[in-house]
Amino acid sequence: MELTTIWFTLIAVLWIGYFCLEGFDFGVGMLLPVLGKNDTERRVMINTIGPVWDGNEVWLLVAGGATFAAFPEWYATLFSGFYLPLLLILVALIVRGLAFEYRAKVDDDRWRRNWDITLIIGSFVPALLWGVAFANILRGVPIDADHEYAGGFFNLLNPYALLGGITTLLLFLAHGAVFLALKTDGPIRQRAGALATRLLVGAAVASVAFLLWTQIDTGSVSSAVAFTGAAIALVAGLVAALARREGWAFLGTFVAIALAVAGLFLALFPDVMPTTLAGGDSLTTTNAAATSYTLKIMTAVAVVFTPLVLAYQGWTYWVFRKRIAVQHIPQPNAPVQTAP
Repeated sequence: MELTTIWFTLIAVLWIGYFCLEGFDFGVGMLLPVLGKNDTERRVMINTIGPVWDGNEVWLLVAGGATFAAFPEWYATLFSGFYLPLLLILVALIVRGLAFEYRAKVDDDRWRRNWDITLIIGSFVPALLWGVAFANILRGVPIDADHEYAGGFFNLLNPYALLGGITTLLLFLAHGAVFLALKTDGPIRQRAGALATRLLVGAAVASVAFLLWTQIDTGSVSSAVAFTGAAIALVAGLVAALARREGWAFLGTFVAIALAVAGLFLALFPDVMPTTLAGGDSLTTTNAAATSYTLKIMTAVAVVFTPLVLAYQGWTYWVFRKRIAVQHIPQPNAPVQTAP
């Protein structure tokens, strides 16, 4: 296998990891006003992702860095053509991180409410725009013979891309609801479980429509297999959610997102950004790649550090694996329990 194909595959794996892990983070953030009936319950919800949200974002940073180093032409064209939506995503992620850090700094209801709004918006914007961005990459955008983006912002707001945004939005909402049902106990768990089944139905409808459209336009045999597996996993997750088997339901949504993203990259390959212009030149894994020497050095570094990062993140999830409930949240002015 050529190094360009290896790095295209690795970048696909990084995006799969990001969407599967950060996806439920976004879902929890967006569901904050729906499932959190008071400040204590909202604190429970935030604490379910508190130890892991920043680690989940590392997948995005590494995916961006790997794209910049392995496929600099792809990176340059992508960030010039998708500048505004990517800027909106970046700002949303920044203010979302600030909400996690600053929400509890001041003991004031208005202060916390404002940061909750920031967290909701900071989760909603990336959940929607990532789908819009990836749908446009698959559909193709106007790229000229010099690999320059020749369109405008409104070229990105086409029906296919908007359906992609709605699909990722509903998938992440359902993924987050299932995660909350898995990680909490008490009333939040019950409400999250009930909501998850309804969200999974909506996510399944949107996903089937989007993936079928993708398969008809740009799909291959391998992408069809991945999309079929994603649909089966999503239905299995819905059945498990109806039976209140939260662990299996979460596995179903996790696998569904992973296979759907894998199918999108399989449908895209060997292109990385196809053009819609008659005289344009599509970016491929060959003409957008860095030098062979660069790819060799990157491969050696990845072989050493990737297992370490995966082991550390796996250990983090294992340490914080237990459920959280309202009684685990210390109340204001509560007496401090001391050991006898």
